[in-house]
Amino acid sequence: MLNPLSIQSKITPALDPGFMPASLWNRRYRELARQSSGMREVRFTITRPTGEAWSFDTIMLPDTPQNAEINWLYAERLVKFLLWAWGGSCIYINGAREITAMLRQTYCADGKRAFDHEFMGNTCFGEALSIEIGEAPANHGTSSKPSNARKLDGCRIGFDLGGSDRKCAALIDGEVVYSEEVKWDPYFQEDPAYHLAGIRDSLQLAAKHLPRVDAIGGSAAGIYIANEPRVASLFRGVNPENFDRSIRGIFKQLADEWQVPLVVANDGDVTALAGSMSLGDNAVLGISMGTSLAAGYVDTQGEVLGWLNELAFAPIDYRINAPIDEWSGDGGCGVQYFSQQAVARLIPASGLDIDDHLKLPEKLEAVQAAMKTGDERAANIYDTIGVYFGYALAHYADFYDYRHILFLGRVSSGEGGQRLLDKSQHVLEQEHPELAAQIKISTPDEKMKRHGQAIAAASLPTIQA
Repeated sequence: MLNPLSIQSKITPALDPGFMPASLWNRRYRELARQSSGMREVRFTITRPTGEAWSFDTIMLPDTPQNAEINWLYAERLVKFLLWAWGGSCIYINGAREITAMLRQTYCADGKRAFDHEFMGNTCFGEALSIEIGEAPANHGTSSKPSNARKLDGCRIGFDLGGSDRKCAALIDGEVVYSEEVKWDPYFQEDPAYHLAGIRDSLQLAAKHLPRVDAIGGSAAGIYIANEPRVASLFRGVNPENFDRSIRGIFKQLADEWQVPLVVANDGDVTALAGSMSLGDNAVLGISMGTSLAAGYVDTQGEVLGWLNELAFAPIDYRINAPIDEWSGDGGCGVQYFSQQAVARLIPASGLDIDDHLKLPEKLEAVQAAMKTGDERAANIYDTIGVYFGYALAHYADFYDYRHILFLGRVSSGEGGQRLLDKSQHVLEQEHPELAAQIKISTPDEKMKRHGQAIAAASLPTIQA
């Protein structure tokens, strides 16, 4: 299918002139919808088996043969974004009946989005992904939130499980009295007992520095729903049977052992929470450009919502033949634009002579080294990613109500990271001046780097009176 709507951006990425920003495409589409006589009001609602539901209200062009392709592209890319940003196993569509049938054909076991169908359905939420006509049931709402008002009263333990070390801290009324990193190697450990023993060890080390333990909070990479890991790279070595039997309930088991409230959240959300606490303000969207793209969000009330925030798989480029994510098989998604993968993808176009057989971190180091010498070829890589980022920030603002961007990850470091930010700010000023005036971009300070993650994680549970 050809993209039936052309747009003209004011700024073109130096190394990727074909880039078609989703923010501009959607803006143009909605302009056309408002100008049409048969404009429709449409609601897309994402729901979970646990009762949570989030809705996105928009407008669409009339259902006519002439509008069929453009309506389909708008709706399908919107659904894709909502699934990976919010997460759920059922999509209700009210006001665009014809889109529902097409989505069912696309997001099914043998459809073009079979990956999304399986991942969002059975893998994350334990039921087949479904697409329904009309409004979501009245018993669905947004009352379930895993975080509290960030109270740090009492004696708390906060931990962060990484791929190379476990960080753990003990706090008394918000003051860190102990903080430690312990090396471990979880990725390819087949025995669930290895993971359980390692987490127990960190908790016990922290507990020795407290008169008692009132609550435990943790963060780790992956998708965590109701304190259960559903998809997590830390446990990639555990086979599916042992994962379901021993890993999914690992944090509930620890809560029973310690007999205190225990809450675990995605590390991106906890990073955003730490940033919010450091900034003294809410509405923070954290973006980490590392091996992949990770994100986290704290809303305007200072709450962690439990959204997936897997923006690596959320589309930001609407061109035909956009770069493909090798995992999901979809094109134009964030991981190919905001990560070490993005840097590696742009190296050939830049003209830099870097060995293609190097690993991603080594390629990034080579580009960073070239940047230090003032090599414009390296600068063009960061400028290109900066253009991507500026347009993506405007796109994200359609789905996230944020005032602050917390910018981190290995791609963000050094002179290149600042150049990337400068370019993204320029894009916002030129294309979306209203957003440029209200968004502040910051990087973690030293206190946050040392203790922020553990403090934020420790604040997740509510101590029962």
